[in-house]
Amino acid sequence: MFLGCSKLINVAVPGTIDERAINTKRVLNPWERNENHTLCLNSAKAVGCTVVNIGTQDFIEGRRHLVLGVISQIIKIQLLADLNLKKTPQLVELVDDSKDVEELMSLPPEKILLRMQRLYAHLLNVLAPEHSKPSALAAKNTLEREQRMGSQPKSRYRSLKTSPDDAIISREERAFRFWINSLGHSTYINNVFEDLRNGWALLESLDKISPGIVNWKIANKPPIKMPFRKVENCNQVVKIGKQLKFSLVNIAGNDIVQGNKKLILAYLWQLMRQQTGSQSCMKSFKDKSLSDGIFFLELLSSVQPRVVNWSLVTKGVTDEEKKMNASYIISIARKLGCSIFLLPEDITEVNQKMILTLTASIMYWFLKQPVEDRPSAISDSESSSQLETISNSTLDDSASESSMEENGNL
Repeated sequence: MFLGCSKLINVAVPGTIDERAINTKRVLNPWERNENHTLCLNSAKAVGCTVVNIGTQDFIEGRRHLVLGVISQIIKIQLLADLNLKKTPQLVELVDDSKDVEELMSLPPEKILLRMQRLYAHLLNVLAPEHSKPSALAAKNTLEREQRMGSQPKSRYRSLKTSPDDAIISREERAFRFWINSLGHSTYINNVFEDLRNGWALLESLDKISPGIVNWKIANKPPIKMPFRKVENCNQVVKIGKQLKFSLVNIAGNDIVQGNKKLILAYLWQLMRQQTGSQSCMKSFKDKSLSDGIFFLELLSSVQPRVVNWSLVTKGVTDEEKKMNASYIISIARKLGCSIFLLPEDITEVNQKMILTLTASIMYWFLKQPVEDRPSAISDSESSSQLETISNSTLDDSASESSMEENGNL
């Protein structure tokens, strides 16, 4: 079951699981089997699946409804991956003006697919009337229209081709989108910059991270038609951010409503840092030597000595070797149980913010372990020394906060 699910995840989002991190012995002990299932669940979460209240034991016991629920989500992600304007710009033909384009960007893939179906029915009636059924155009019910079109030749359908990743979609946006969806609230995010504009998803995220901090009595639940209601939600989002000591220079609720990308990413970055509990930071994440990944492999090895197979680690000299190490780091961290959403490129290119979340997640996992379960390979004094070194080190917060201020002034 585990291998099938892992391969399915890699088909849906290639490269998510580094197969070198999988325990592949003929006979696995319970610990190794649990690690494999943890890797699978965290990888599913990282690609956008909702796995709330699903644990490794559910997989081990083969609880069908839960396992099938995860598998169906993975398949859905793979099938609908290209149904957005970034990867398939041709979808702009579904709308008439720029205002409609903005609305289209906020739609989930399922609704875009329905629009494509309606457009196809009209086009088929014009281009190939001999294969068209006029009744399909008159059908009001979606299922009825699909049934009436079902007998038309499948050869007329043209699948969408996957285009190279659009530069507009930043890796940070992707990581934040998956992270928000992993929190398990009711609103599924398809596009960070569009779906957060009414403030509701941000309020739900804040409530997940700091329960009780949101005043739901003054919150406006979607669908929200009046713009000022959206501003009210976003104003509360900013107010709560200030309570949590976020750096929100020149950020107002209306900036979120307007979809200001830089300011939204700046807020989400601080929200993720709040969730990971990353108050203990390294001295600097700008050191280019971090790109080879050796430091993070050593960090993982220090919190769980047997988790890293050093025979699979490269020297990290060439770009390809660095990427192999980075991919291995991400899979090993998920195998331990860390919830991380960065890509190998974030490590090889030394993305300061994303590397901070990786380090914080590893240390947070370690500190959650009972003292008696912590690795015996590290003596108490050594463990204390390592944690003290990292805890006492400080991130170049002045640079980070100045970056936030620059974003706020833009």
